[in-house]
Amino acid sequence: MRYRASQEHSELMNPGQIYEITVDLWATSNVFLRGHSLRLEISSSNFPRFDRNMNTGEEARSARNFVPATNMILHDAQHLSALILPVVSMK
Repeated sequence: MRYRASQEHSELMNPGQIYEITVDLWATSNVFLRGHSLRLEISSSNFPRFDRNMNTGEEARSARNFVPATNMILHDAQHLSALILPVVSMK
């Protein structure tokens, strides 16, 4: 979210403010067999793939303290949310 408006300039979020975002999952593929299920997990970081997120606004390389984050997805009449998955039929 820090780089939601630009990949070059970070912008911190304001607690309690609602942000509309689109998350690109890039090229991801999985074969689901009968009985399989899917889980959507929301996290503040993707460590160790990307830098850790200490949730303080400090630079990741020098941060020493961390605070827990609360991540929410709103899904009511005023805040529609969707997970869009393309389906490829295998014969």
